[in-house]
Amino acid sequence: MASTTPIDTPPAPPVPRPSPRSTGRMGDKIFLGLSRGSGILLLVIMASIAVFLTCRSVLAISKDEGNFLTTFDWNPAGDPPVFGIAVLLFGTVVSSIIAMVIAVPIAVGIALFISHYAPRKLAAPIAYVVDLLAAVPSIVYGIWGALVLVPYLEGLNLWLDQFFGWTYIFEKTEVGVARSLFTVGILLAIMILPIVTSVSREVFLQVPKMNEEAALALGATRWEVIRLSVLPFGRSGIISASMLGLGRALGETMAVATVLSPSFLISLHVLNPGGGTFAQNIAAKFGEADAFGRDALIASGLVLFVLTLLVNGAARLIIARRKEYSGANA
Repeated sequence: MASTTPIDTPPAPPVPRPSPRSTGRMGDKIFLGLSRGSGILLLVIMASIAVFLTCRSVLAISKDEGNFLTTFDWNPAGDPPVFGIAVLLFGTVVSSIIAMVIAVPIAVGIALFISHYAPRKLAAPIAYVVDLLAAVPSIVYGIWGALVLVPYLEGLNLWLDQFFGWTYIFEKTEVGVARSLFTVGILLAIMILPIVTSVSREVFLQVPKMNEEAALALGATRWEVIRLSVLPFGRSGIISASMLGLGRALGETMAVATVLSPSFLISLHVLNPGGGTFAQNIAAKFGEADAFGRDALIASGLVLFVLTLLVNGAARLIIARRKEYSGANA
């Protein structure tokens, strides 16, 4: 009896999904045009802002008698005009780093509590309150910081100076109220906490339940499930949430201007009063500045604009590399 061998039939090719261009439906064409136009409009707006800032900045920097990047003074109305961004760049970066170090771990912890630990009846009100805090105006945070936070931080500053003054960073060498970069960092941490928490919570809620159930079936504890399944899945989301918070910390204006005692000195003693940030300096000096002084402030705004673009670009690069790494190990 002749044996027959089965003939392997090749799998059917996947059916391509029709693109909005090929469907011919008017709604799809309109949506495609609006989406494309929105993207192009955003690029045009960003390019227009960059061109405007660059043109006005060149006019100011060309007449600056000091080094724009390293000069500590800010006196564009002087004869000759001398101004620089060294103090502003230092204050902006230091206060933002302090805010991120404080806010991100707490925000991730709150997000994990809401998404995986809290009972449903308790999680919903907490999530609502966190989202509500994100909508509080900056000036409200600033007034609260000036009237409540600054007086109460006096004791914390003395405690840090007493027990951690040996680190040099927490050594308080000047007498004065707690209107320092450390206070600004704490206030910014409170302000960005709702943003980082809300985004991280939504990312944690998107973790596939199959991953968590598989870990539980293997005998993992609640923390091991979070460590092995939730945090790796949400790492890119945490990075995105942190960059959103960092963007607000870098550009915060009214709250910082209300709390900080500005001075054009760079000191690694973060408890000493004084310092400055880009946004605070612009808000404080723009109203009384002449035309050239405003161009100088716009030049500092250009640096903040570039700094924000670099931070967001670095975040996108980290997320893209993380996706490539996850895809290679899948």
